[in-house]
Order: sequence, then C-alpha cells, then structure tokens
Amino acid sequence: MTGSTKTNQARRSDATRTAILDAARERFAADGYERATIRAIARDAHIDPSMVMRYYGSKEGLFAAAVALDLRLPDLTRVPRDEVGRALVSHFLDMWEENEELTAVLRVGATNQAGAERMQGVFRDQLLPLARQVCPDPEQVPARAALCAAQLLGLALTRYVLRLPAARELHREELQAWLGPTVQRYLTAPSP
Repeated sequence: MTGSTKTNQARRSDATRTAILDAARERFAADGYERATIRAIARDAHIDPSMVMRYYGSKEGLFAAAVALDLRLPDLTRVPRDEVGRALVSHFLDMWEENEELTAVLRVGATNQAGAERMQGVFRDQLLPLARQVCPDPEQVPARAALCAAQLLGLALTRYVLRLPAARELHREELQAWLGPTVQRYLTAPSP
C-alpha cells in the first residue's frame, strides 16, 4: 500500500467518523438517548449501520463519543470561601435539572467502558481544576475532587436515574442544606 493510499484511507476514515458523530449528536438531541437508533444515525450519516458499530462498538460507545459535556463550572474564586460547597451543589442541581444528556451519560458511564472513560475525562478536565481553586493542600486535590464527585454523582444517580422517591421529594433548598456543608468540607476543611 502506498503512502498516498494510506493518506486517502485515513481521510475517508476521519470523514466517516465526523459524519457519524455529527449525525449522532443531532439524533440524540432530537430523539433522546433511548429513542435514537444506530440505524437512524447511520441513515443520517449516509453509511451502513455496520460502520457505526465498527468505529464505536455500541450505541453506548457512540453516545459517549458524541456528547460534549461542558459542566460550565463556576469560578469558585469569586464565591466566598465558606459558600463554595453550597454554590457547587446549586450549580450541579441546575445542570442536572436542565440537561438530560448528563443523566444519559451517567447511565452509560455506569454500564459501558467508553461511557466510564468519558466521565473520567470530564472529572479530570473539569472538576479537578475547580477543586484546585479552593483546596488548601495541592496534593489532596484529586482525593477531595473524587469525594465531591462521589457525593454529586450519588445524588444524580438516586434522584435522576434510579428516581428514588425520597431523593425526588427533597426540595432544592433541602438538598443544598444537606449536601452543601458536606461538599464544603471535602473541598476546604483541614485533612482528617
């Protein structure tokens, strides 16, 4: 195989991946995760469904690759230090309430390796830098951010995925009152 042939194949492969991702983003946005199908995405991308599976392995893998998750995290340096936990809980409640993609990504992340890797990337790229803004000990940032993620993702899992009645019935103010101090402690308290 010549260098020119390899280059052309790589370009076609990149173009196919781009077409699949573009079609998937549109289809997931229009139909939601549950109703979007590989066949519909492939039809929108003008390719055979087997190509979608070849590149992404499964609907879950495709979803994880297609969804761009920007948590739009607040700049905690502008929040009074003793209110960062409550501010973060409030922000996440806003995000979960208005963005069904987050719930779908959480479901996928719990059951699919590609989804888990996507959630790990969001954690690494978005939550760690936020924790660095307020944590008193730079060496503890990963552990403290992981504790925050456990708390916030646990809330999301019980309230929005499993839909436990007791978690669903809590009012926003109650959630902030209960979880704000816990997240605050994880981020700013002295080490135990």
